[in-house]
Formats: sequence, C-alpha cells, structure tokens
Amino acid sequence: MEKEKLKKIVLFTGYACSNRCRFCIDADKRAMPERGTGELLREIYSAKAAGADILEIIGGESTMRRDFRVLVRTAKKIGIEEVICATNGRIFADSEYVRQVMEAGLDSIIFSLHGADAEVHDFLTDSPGSFNELLHGVENFLSAGFRRIYGNTTVVRQNYRQLPEIAEMYAKWRFTNVEFIFVDPTYGGAYNNFEELVPHISEAAPFMRMALDTGTAAGLTQWKVRYVPLCHFTDHLDHISEINERRLYISEHWAQDFYNDDSIGSRAEVSRRKTAKCTGCSLAGVCEGIWKVYLDHYGEEELRPVPAADLPAVLPGAMENPEKKRSGNDLMESGSILNKNTETMGHAGE
Repeated sequence: MEKEKLKKIVLFTGYACSNRCRFCIDADKRAMPERGTGELLREIYSAKAAGADILEIIGGESTMRRDFRVLVRTAKKIGIEEVICATNGRIFADSEYVRQVMEAGLDSIIFSLHGADAEVHDFLTDSPGSFNELLHGVENFLSAGFRRIYGNTTVVRQNYRQLPEIAEMYAKWRFTNVEFIFVDPTYGGAYNNFEELVPHISEAAPFMRMALDTGTAAGLTQWKVRYVPLCHFTDHLDHISEINERRLYISEHWAQDFYNDDSIGSRAEVSRRKTAKCTGCSLAGVCEGIWKVYLDHYGEEELRPVPAADLPAVLPGAMENPEKKRSGNDLMESGSILNKNTETMGHAGE
C-alpha cells in the first residue's frame, strides 16, 4: 500500500559557506562549529530508522566538506531512496568533483541562482566569481548526463526584475523543478538589512508570475513560488510550494542548534501571519499569509481578500487548511519522487 505522504528529512551539516549571501537566513550562524563526520553519519542512520524517503543534505555549503561524498554514499548504501543536496554550485566548476559526487550516488541537486548576470548574482552572494563558477557547475553536470538538476532563486529587491531572465536560463537548462522564494526576513541577513533587501510583494509578484509563465510555456510544469500571500497569485494556485508540500510531505529539519519535527506546520504558526484584511478571503484556509516581520515594516495594505467568484478551478486538495496537521490523504496520484521534490529547495524560513 502506498504511503500517504513522503517523509523528508533535511540534514544541516553546519553553516560554513563559500558564499556570503547578503539575505541568508543563517548569516549570523556562520561562525558556529561544523558538525563532525561521526555525528552526521549517526544522523543519517537515524534518518533511515525514522523512515526517511528523502534526505536533503544542506549547509551552509555542505558540498565543500571533505566528507560530503562519504555522507552521500552512506545514505545510499543504507537504502534511503533519494539523496539531494542544495548548493551554491561553486565547487562543481571542477568536473572531476562532479564525477566523484555522481559516483557516490547523489540523486538530485539544487542550484541556487540569484541573478541573471554576474553583477547581480555576485553582489547578492558577496562573492566575486560565484556566478561564473555556478554556470560551469551546471554545465558540468549536464555534460556528464546528470538530469535531476533543479534550481531556486531567493527573490529580493536587487533581483526581482530579473526573474523572467533567470527563468529563461532555467528553461534553457530544462530544469524540471524550480522555486522562486520570496525572501524570509525573520532573522539573519534580510532581518538585519530589511529595507535594503526586502521588496514589496506587490512589486515582486508580477515578475514572479512572469517567471512561472516562462516555465509553463516551456512545458516545465513543476515550477513553484514560495512564501507568498496567495491573493497575489490567484491565477497560479497550482504553482504554490506550500500547497504542494502539505499534500505530499512530512518534513523534519535536523541541525546542530535546533530540531523541528514539523517544519511545514510550525512555519505557519510561528513566522507568518494573516491580518484583519484577510477576513472573508476565500483562500484564508490555505494561505499562510506573509512574514510577521514584513508586516511590522510594510503593514497590511498590500493584502486583499479574494472573493470565491474570482477564483479559477483549483487543484484537488488545495484548500486543505494549513493549521490542520498531517491530515488528509490527498496525495497526487501521478509523479515520482523526482517530480514531487519541490517541498523546499532551500531552507529559508523553516
């Protein structure tokens, strides 16, 4: 009998990184000691014992660890079905390292692209040369015949107008799963530099929708947006990460400084909020609202209740209440783990 939901465990190896992204939610954690190999191997065995279908290994930048291939190889050896990593892509400019990671058994990889050119991407990563190294990394994986390559882009003030161009890059590479993630200012870099980095959702949303439309036009139907109020996406409700993940996943985050056994439910309860302006909205039962810190700075004027008459047909199960914990059996009947892998292509805000 098929499982009701897939169990995904996101394993944080630490917070050290070869980039210094200005918006990073973990910007204030970079000096924390990295976790040891033994500790991480024990966590991988624990993840298997806990029934993990998917293990996502992230940092920081987990791929620059000397034991990264050992972690991947171990997870595959003990039978975890899909092992993923999220990466800034820089280390994969070395084609030999790409070959070694593929041989270790990595199933999927998520590249974080934050600009359509070196000027914007390298500014946001605060790392000159990072854009070109990422491009080389993508090309090395493609040249090696690796096809489970995905993308994510954090949407900030400096790049939201470039989202259609970034989407064209993803479409050219034929990335089947992509997320455009509205920046999380709960803490870290975007909290520390809110006015510099966080755009108004009403300004960013049209460009996010155009980016989704680029994927759809290219036949890439699994592209999503994340951390957005749904009143700005009523014609794209089948492209909302949170709707997708509540139907498909149980997700846990394991890090050295926190453990979250319900990263999906806790986000809606702790970090995001709906306001009085949401009263009567036909999407209130599924929308998580917007970041509390965003409301502290910009207020609620951009939110608007959506009448039921304004809604197009929505996905089956899309109206599941986000406060309803781990209930329902409305998994998509089609799609492999590969096609379901849009629960979090990054860990901002969870």
